[in-house]
Amino acid sequence: MIQNPILPGFNPDPSICRVGNDYFIATSTFEWYPGVQIHKSNDLENWKLAGRPLDRAKQLDMRGNTDRGGVWAPCLSHADGWFWLVYTDVKRLDGNFKDAHNYVVTSASIDGPWSDPIYLSSHGFDPSLFHDDDGRRWYLVLQWNHISNSVGGKPKSSAFDGILLQEWSEKDGLIGRPKKIFSGSSLGLTEGPHLFKRNGWYYLTVAEGGTGYNHAVTMARSRSIDGPYQLHPETHLITAKDAPDWPLQRAGHGQIVETPDGQTYHTHLCSRPLPGRFSPMGRETALQKCTWKNDWLYLADDSPLPQVEVTAPGNVMPRPPQKLERVFNGTILPEEFQWLRTPYPDRLFSLTGSPLRLIGRESIGSWNEQALVARRQEHHTYRAETTLSSFDPDTYQQAAGLTTYYNRHKFHLLAVSRSEDLGRCLMLMSCPGDWPDGRMTFPAEFVRIGEGPIALAVTVDGARQQFQWRQQGKWQPAGPELDASVISDEG
Repeated sequence: MIQNPILPGFNPDPSICRVGNDYFIATSTFEWYPGVQIHKSNDLENWKLAGRPLDRAKQLDMRGNTDRGGVWAPCLSHADGWFWLVYTDVKRLDGNFKDAHNYVVTSASIDGPWSDPIYLSSHGFDPSLFHDDDGRRWYLVLQWNHISNSVGGKPKSSAFDGILLQEWSEKDGLIGRPKKIFSGSSLGLTEGPHLFKRNGWYYLTVAEGGTGYNHAVTMARSRSIDGPYQLHPETHLITAKDAPDWPLQRAGHGQIVETPDGQTYHTHLCSRPLPGRFSPMGRETALQKCTWKNDWLYLADDSPLPQVEVTAPGNVMPRPPQKLERVFNGTILPEEFQWLRTPYPDRLFSLTGSPLRLIGRESIGSWNEQALVARRQEHHTYRAETTLSSFDPDTYQQAAGLTTYYNRHKFHLLAVSRSEDLGRCLMLMSCPGDWPDGRMTFPAEFVRIGEGPIALAVTVDGARQQFQWRQQGKWQPAGPELDASVISDEG
């Protein structure tokens, strides 16, 4: 059996393709650098990170991008001996505009090198590239309507203004005028288009209902690539919107893939919320077994509800989670770690064969340069430890430590700093997401500490979080128990 999620911890918007016996999934990375995660598998159960292709300034520079901006909904495909990756760089979220720019990069190998980007459009976001069997390529993208709220006091349509289709070639770029081929179902918020062709039918799958608890995968089909598209008899192929207690929630946004022997699967994003509907692991990637009936696709058990266990195409042996220890004694950052926004990481940290060295820059709330190196939370319960081996701050304006972080409005931070009264000390800082201007709180009195190395730790169990520290002897609590649930999409 395949255990869902197959890519745990902040791996949303999965786009899947198969090349021979190998499968590849690309997922969104938002403001985290390098951009786009690509995982590889040969059995659909066990996945390994194959790379992050957007790794230089010509491809992606997100300095100044808002929280939750950056790389949205990439689409990965393979045709004519090349991998093709289209992606969005979203520069703005507030107000009416998104300023979403779409590009394509290519590579002969999933390992790269990946090309410099070719600009496509700024119609909207969630771009997709479809390679038809006649050799033509088609570009799909959501059209964003910034005048949707009202004009002259009269209500207008949704800002999600349908899916556009336009032919594209490397030589000529976008060809002709874009055509709106699909406006979505009554659920609305139609985005994330992907095309799949089978038995003379073009199948369009889209994400609908927003990325919250009304999310869904909606399907439509047409004999012609530019429509008209007829909705699926059940409208939604995958959704948990009508089952609030189902273990996999927020199911939507995915893509069809076929195995070499003709079995069909569909990826989708999902979350595993805590009670109260908080998703500290963000949106993750899951996979569902499907069947065809009357040239329509259905989940294997005839229910749109996403299953935690799914029949694999062959015999698989899941790999159990292992304790992971990193000593940062190489010259390359371990693969599970990323940083924020900038294509110039040498300004944030260095790896020289000795412990990771962070270079103080801007605050933990910065949208430009902050020296934060982080990895995903993959489990509801975990413990993380680190040793701060050398740091002697001169002032309270200098700090270094350990954080659980979602964005500039949602984090907890245990930091070594300095106060005028105590000297070198521990400061506990928290931004629990309920201040409109992102102001921090200080949940505990500062604690005097000695000179030299200090070990810092955090233990998370569901919605409970406790920082700890030690210099000699046993671990000691650092401040009170904190609310871990706010470090989440919904926090």
